[in-house]
Order: sequence, then structure tokens, then C-alpha cells
Amino acid sequence: MKKIGILGAGSMGAGIAQVAAQSGHKVVLCDTKEEQLEKAKAKLAKIMARLVEKGKITQQQSDNTQNNISYTTSMNDFEGSGLIIEAIIENLDIKKAVFEQFESIVDDQCILASNTSSLSIASIASACKNANRVIGIHFFNPAPLMKLVEIIPAIQTDDKTLRQSRDIIESWQKITVQAKDTPGFIVNRVARPFYGEALRIYEEGIADFATIDWAMTEIGGFRMGPFTLMDYIGNDINYTVTETVFKAFYYDPRYKPAFTQKRYSEAGWLGRKSGKGYYDYSENANNPAPTKSLVLGQQIVDRIVAMLINEAVDALYLNIANAKDIDLAMTKGVNYPKGLLKWCDEIGAIEVLSRLEKLQSDYGEDRYRASFLLKKAIENGFTFEHFIENGYSYCDLV
Repeated sequence: MKKIGILGAGSMGAGIAQVAAQSGHKVVLCDTKEEQLEKAKAKLAKIMARLVEKGKITQQQSDNTQNNISYTTSMNDFEGSGLIIEAIIENLDIKKAVFEQFESIVDDQCILASNTSSLSIASIASACKNANRVIGIHFFNPAPLMKLVEIIPAIQTDDKTLRQSRDIIESWQKITVQAKDTPGFIVNRVARPFYGEALRIYEEGIADFATIDWAMTEIGGFRMGPFTLMDYIGNDINYTVTETVFKAFYYDPRYKPAFTQKRYSEAGWLGRKSGKGYYDYSENANNPAPTKSLVLGQQIVDRIVAMLINEAVDALYLNIANAKDIDLAMTKGVNYPKGLLKWCDEIGAIEVLSRLEKLQSDYGEDRYRASFLLKKAIENGFTFEHFIENGYSYCDLV
């Protein structure tokens, strides 16, 4: 598999193209907008120059990477590719249309992959006559730096496509985890409370943005606080993912979006890219300082971490992925300080359950319901380390 096609020259598509090109593939980067292609080409040149300057690569490697990528506005140039990765707008109808078009360009052996973060791979595959060669290959931004890639087979995907997809992505020096084709896969499903519960705490007036971020970084050990991270991702993007997951899970209250984020998105306060979000990024901006109360900070961390752990345990219960891959996904995909299942063992499953049951009792909301597997693990005396070491699933407790 020498030739790789990438559809979409935004930051994600361009990043994937760089990864493939650095691994020695001939890459065709396609976008409908010529200016987007020029922007991607200029950005790559700048990145390569910086890597050479820092001594991370040679000038020859820089030249080879840039020469390996060709830029086009025509998908017909994908002809002869062994793999195409689509990295365009999160719109199911548009994705299905381009996958249908892919089949008229490439041969039957070409793997067709989507980089979607939350849409159904089965739905995308349904647009193809040969649906068994369609798969999800979800990178994290920035693709050249983030090690994790989620591999998501649809119910139509055959074993050969799954095996070949993992092999090629791992040959790019990436860490792969396999996820079931369910909304948000592993990372975007399990991470929802990091944003959602932080927003809920703010909306209740318990703490402001800066205090919540301070608590999660200084006490919780997270690399970024939820509001800093949402500003980095973009409020529009983060809100859309939350809304998509919420609708896809039949309006399960655990994934309910926050009006605060909706209003910030509607106002155009998208974060760093718009110059204003939860924080002001303009020159000489005076953002409020956090309230550095250890008691309040610990309460914030305990609440959000309990929700995150519960989501990870529930993903294991519903066989979204195995225990090892769930913890790997959260540490390598979103840089959590430790795997959530391991974290549950450290805190103690009984303590985590106690926090959740108190929240559910206080609020009377199904949002805080504890995973059945959390209760079952306590009942059977299992730690989640046993799940990781032995490859256990819920069925092993029955």
C-alpha cells in the first residue's frame, strides 16, 4: 500500500497527510477549496522547517515528506490508492455522498476510512456497494503529535479490512485501540463529563471557569482544565459533538448539552480561534483569577472524576472496548493523568459508587446513575486491574 488519499485539507486532514508522507507514502491531499490546499502546503513547509531547525529531522527528510504530498481539487486523483481517509465536515449525508463517489474511482481492494469523531460508521458504509471495506480510523488533533488512533469497524467491516487498517496505522508509529461503532466511540463518549459536569458546576454557581480549571489541573492533575480545553478545541466543535452524542443515545441525560456552551457558540465566542470564549484572548486581557480553595477544589475534582470513571466503567460494561484499550485511549488520546479504570481502583470502587449515589439522591436525576458493572465489581470483589490483566468483560462476573 504505497498511495494514500486524504479528503479534506483542514488541520486534521493535513495532519494525517503529514503522518502518512513522513512514513514514506505517496499522498494525495484533496480539498474543494484551492486556498485551503495552499494553506495546508504552506503550513507543512513551516512545520518541516521548524523540525529541521530543532534537529528532529534532516533537510532530506523534510524534502521527502513535502515531495510525497500532491495537492488537488479532484477526487479522481485518488485512483490507484490503497487507502482513503475522509476528514471533512461532520455531516452524515455529505460523508455518504463522498463514499459513494469513492467507489467509482478506486478498485475493490482500496480501504475506505472515515475520520469521524462520533458519526455511525455503519451508516457511512451503507452508501457503498462494497461496504465490507469501510472502517472508522479516528485520529486526534494534532495528528502528527497525538499517538492514539481509534479503529472502529462497522458491522459490515470484514476482518481483512480491520487487520490491514490496524497494521498500516501502527506502521505509522501510532497506538491503535479498537472501539465498537457506537456514538463517540471510546474517547468522545467517556470524556463527555469532563466538559458537561464542569459546565453544570458553573451553571449551579458553585465555581467560575477559572476556579474549575485550577481545580482540575492543580488538584486533579489534568494537563488542561475543561474550559481552557473547550476554548482550544472550539466551543462550536465541542458543542456539536456533545449534541450529536446526546441525540444518538436517545437523549440519555448523562450526555445532555449545556445551555452555557450553546449560548457561547451562538454568540460566536468559540475560544482561541475567535479571540474570546470562556476566557478573553485579546491583547492585555484581564481574565479573573481562580478561587484557590483546596476544599472547594477537591469537591470539584471528586465530582467530575467520579462521573468520568462511571462513564469508563459503563463503556466496559457495554463492550465498547476492552479495559486495556479504554485506559489507553484516555491517557494517549486526551492526555488524562491516569487511566480511569486504574483511577477507580486507586480511589476505591465503593467510594466512587458512594459519590455517584449521593449525587443521584441529591439531584434526583438519572444523569448520575451508577453503572451496573461498578456495582457488580464491588459485589464480586473485582478490581478493574483484573479486567485489564485478564481481559475480563462483564460476562466473566455472571
